[in-house]
Order: sequence, then C-alpha cells, then structure tokens
Amino acid sequence: MAEQPKPSERQARMPLPREDGDRPPRLRTPRMRILLVVGALLAANYIFVALFAPGEVKPVKIPYNPVFIQQIRDGNVERISTEGTTVDGRFKKDFKYGGAEPTKAFETEIPVFANNDQLSKLLEDENVVIEAEPINENRGFLTSLILGFGPVILLIALFVFLARRAGGGGAMSALGSFGRSRARRVEGGEQQITFADVAGIDEAKAELSEIVDFLRTPERYQRLGGRIPKGVLLSGAPGTGKTLLARAVAGEAGAPFFSISASEFVEAIVGIGASRVRDLFKQAKEAAPAIVFIDELDAIGRSRSAGTGFGGGNDEREQTLNQILTEMDGFEANLAVIVLGATNRPEILDAALLRPGRFDRRVAVPPPDKDGRASILAVHTRSLPLADDVNLDRLAATTPGMVGADLANLANEAALQAARRQHEKVTMADFTDALEKIVLGAPRGTVLSDEDRRRVAYHEAGHALVGMLTPGADPVRKVSIIPRGQALGVTFAAPDDDRSNYEESWLRAKIKVALGGRVAEEVVFGTITTGAESDIQQLTQIARGMVGRWGMSDAIGPIAVLPQDQNGMLLPGSQGASESTQRLVDDEVRRIVEESYVDVRNLITENRGRLDSLTAALLREETLDEDPAYAAAQVTRAPAETDGKPSLAALEGGPAEA
Repeated sequence: MAEQPKPSERQARMPLPREDGDRPPRLRTPRMRILLVVGALLAANYIFVALFAPGEVKPVKIPYNPVFIQQIRDGNVERISTEGTTVDGRFKKDFKYGGAEPTKAFETEIPVFANNDQLSKLLEDENVVIEAEPINENRGFLTSLILGFGPVILLIALFVFLARRAGGGGAMSALGSFGRSRARRVEGGEQQITFADVAGIDEAKAELSEIVDFLRTPERYQRLGGRIPKGVLLSGAPGTGKTLLARAVAGEAGAPFFSISASEFVEAIVGIGASRVRDLFKQAKEAAPAIVFIDELDAIGRSRSAGTGFGGGNDEREQTLNQILTEMDGFEANLAVIVLGATNRPEILDAALLRPGRFDRRVAVPPPDKDGRASILAVHTRSLPLADDVNLDRLAATTPGMVGADLANLANEAALQAARRQHEKVTMADFTDALEKIVLGAPRGTVLSDEDRRRVAYHEAGHALVGMLTPGADPVRKVSIIPRGQALGVTFAAPDDDRSNYEESWLRAKIKVALGGRVAEEVVFGTITTGAESDIQQLTQIARGMVGRWGMSDAIGPIAVLPQDQNGMLLPGSQGASESTQRLVDDEVRRIVEESYVDVRNLITENRGRLDSLTAALLREETLDEDPAYAAAQVTRAPAETDGKPSLAALEGGPAEA
C-alpha cells in the first residue's frame, strides 16, 4: 500500500505560520487576472473618449411653456435644432433654471397639441436660427467610432490574445488548445514519496525495482542489448496503493512524473482524445527519462470486441485507444520512457494493450495479509501519539480484508475519536470504536420498546451462541444490541488467521450462524419477524454458490450452472442452465438450508439455558466483547493458533468466494 509522506517531510514543505495575523499574500487566479485586464481596458477606453470628446455640452431641460416661449419673446434664444418633438438649442446669455448650473445649452419637448404655425412665426420674428444638425453634440467621426465600437474591439482583441497564448499562435489556436494534454507534471526533485512510504506490498515493490534501476542507469541495460518493458500494468482492488506505488517509482528514480486519468482523454469531439495522447507522449519524450502514469486505464482500454458504440472504429474512445497503441509502438529502443497503467479490472482490457511491446509486464497489487496490515498501520500511525495499550499486530489481526486506504481511514478516525474524548494519546479503545464506526456506522438514537429490545437480544444471542458452539465457525468477537446503521443489533466474528480457501464445513457453519437469530426467536417467542431478512439473503447466496459455482452438491457435481458474466479467458463464466437443472439447483439449495436449520434448532433447544444467560448479559450490558460474551454463554473459547488474540474482529461479511 502506497503511503503518505513522512510528517517531517510534509512539515518541511509547508509554509511556516506568520505571527500577529500577518497573512501571506493571496494568489491571483487566472480568472481574476482576466477580469483585471478587461477592467483596465474599459477604463482606458473611457479616458480616451473623455480626452477626444471635449466639446460635448450637457444641456439644461426646460419646460416648453412658459420658459421656452418667454425666452424667445425676450430675444435670448440664439438658435435651435429639432428632431421630432425634441428641441435643443443655445441661449445668447447664460440661463439658470431650477437647481442646474447656469448654461447656454438647453433642451425641451414640443407638446403634440401646440400650434406649430404660431411657434414658427414667433421664431421668425425673433430671428432665431433653425439648424439641421444637433447643436449640443459636437462629436466627430473618431469620437463616435470609439464610443460605439471601442469596448467591442477591446474584448475581441483580448479574446484573440488569450486564444493565441493557449494555442501557440496557430490559425486554429483556439480549437488547438483542446487537444493539449491535461496531465499533471511533477519534476523528479519534487516527488517526495519513495518506497519507504509503501508498506504491505513488498512483492510489487520488488518487481518495480528493476524499472527504477533502468531509469537511473539506462545505459547499463542498453550496452548489453537489454530492452526494458515499455509498459507496466498495476492491477488490484481499489485502495491497495497502485497510484501511490507509481509515485514511489518516480520518487525513487528521480524522474519527471506525468499523471493523468484515462477518462480525461475523452471528449465529445471525436479526435480530441487522440490529440491529447500525442501531446502527452511528446512531452514525455522531451523530458526522458520520464514516467507516464495513466490511472483507471479501463476507461479507454476496454476490449473493443465488447464495445457497444454505434460508430464502428470512429468513436472517440476507440480512436484514443488506437493512438495509445501507436505511441507505445513508436518508442525508440533507447528512449527511457516508462508507461505505468493502473486498473481495477484487468480482465476487460483489450488484448492489444497486453501483448509484448506494450503493457508487457503486469504487477498484481493484492490486499495485504496480517503482517502487511501491521506494516501499513505502522506507517499511518507514526505521526500519532499512541498509548501503551495499542498493539498494532492485534489490531491488524482484527481487520481481515482491509486494504491500505481502509487502514489509513481507520487511523484517522481513531485520532479524531481520541480528540473528541480529549485524550492525550490515541488508545486501543479509540481504534476499536473507530473500527465499529467505519464498518457499521455511528450508533443511532433509536429507542426500542422493552419487548423489541428483548427480541433483538435473543436474536443476536442466537447468532453468537451458534457461532460459539459450531465447529469450524469463526470465533465471536463482539455482540451488541445497540442500533447502528440499518441494523438493530450486530454480532462480530472473525478468524484468527486470514483465509485463502473456504472449506465446505466453514460455509455450512456460516449458514448455521446466519440462521441462529431467526431460530432463537422462533424457539423463545413461537413467532418470527422480518428482522432476519439480511440473514436469509446471506445464507441463500452462500448455499446457491455451494451448489452452482463450487461443486459442493453430489446431485449437480463439479459443474458451474449459475450464469456468470464473461470475465476473460481464465474466468469465462458459464451459460444459463436448463429449466430442469435450475429446478435441481433450487432443490439442493433448499436441502442444504433445511439440514442446517434442523441442526441449529436442535443446538439452541439443547442449550436454552446458555441462550438465556447470554441474553440476560446483553440486556444488562448492551455490548459484550469476546471474553465477557463467552463467559456469559458459559462456553470455553478454544485457544487460537496465533501469537496474539485479537480484541476486536471485523464484521461478519457476505458470502465467501473461493
């Protein structure tokens, strides 16, 4: 599992806090810079207009009658100009009207009912000049052009400037910018993550050490005629550390690291993805030796034979895939560029990607085992103040199936839990409570009636008692009747060691434990409720897997009869069985469940006293850990065949699969 940088390294890269509220200057984003440039250009346009249009006069608005008519009769009107019913003109002397400043420019409106003949005769008698052009607007052609088109011209110029910068100045620069790679580049000296920050996947690190050595000293391999793999495919479940492992390779090699998700290549415009691939590999070749990391490769690398597009070979995803294949074929033998790909589903990748010469080396990144989980917890807790009672080996034993991301979340939740409780150090109780919260969710505030609470207690005690008394079942670690998530109560069980194969006896024990709650309710209360819904779904899925997938039924034999999706050459799945075979499968599933039901009912009936004792303890304490639960049920726990006994177990999972 790839881990985070060490605390000392993170602190060295973080800016130091400033004193007395002296905050560091806020960085301006590209959008802010564009807004500032646009504002500056518009301000320059306003100033330019003000300088080149000094003759414009602001007129005072006066009423037509009596002010305008009286000024004509007094001989104070020099000239006028009309446009429709609007009249603007100039007085011979400064005139003050209302609160306006004294001025010679005026403006008025002629009413529609005014006598134009009388007005015309009055103007003629007073020798008022009537002009055809506006009097109070002295704009020239340049001024009108600037006022009308200045802002538009400035915005167009700004757009052209930005487009040329983004596209490199070509004729199609604005569209060309879409085809540039969006990969994030990290220089070799800036990558702080190394193999020391990766734990729990030693086999994968060992396989990638050769890649690191080639990037450091490529001439040693080239001198002997060796050819390093062009592509390395990292495959594994989500959270196992594929991305961080790729960064560690770059950190160890000190090479530039180009990181991009496969989905970032694809756009609605056909050809954009292929253009981005070309640009990415061009940058990588110029920076060689370098590493190109493509995350979630299956987004574009899905097998073309299983495609659902209607465009044949012209759809965007297929063109992008073809371009990746072409670029990897085009690598020169002495070019030190390594392509790392990561995927959760290697079985659906196109065969052309996996042939020799492309992704010809495959590194599996499996979930960590118990020792690997302990190593990962050690990495994630090295910055936490741990109490003396914290045992990482015991904690690792209680988390089977968890990957590195889960364990990182567990360590963080434990630290938050300790902070809320105002602890000086993180204790083992903080870790166990954090694990319960992650797996089940926080406790609900649901208040049950006494009858419902008693029924839930018997239900969970039934699960626990069957798990304690059934040979081959996982040991019970915790029983609780506190509602969490969708459950009104929970029973934890987990093996002492990680399991790789699942025996038939263990699967039957899982079915019996799942039946324990329903049977306990039926024996004690004589009725059943809907509380066993998830238990029934779980045991049914296990029983159907035993019959139709794993060949654990003599009537069916070692034949896969349940329909499965196609999973590649090694896991081809199976076709749907005939109606008679399906009926036989149903009969066998019913037989397995009914046999288990009879065994569970006999077990609970014979141990009714232990069931009542465990239920009473649950009603009193609400939550019982492993030792108190076994003591309350009066059952002796068989000694574990491990060095340390876990104090908390993982949640009893769904149907086991080989």
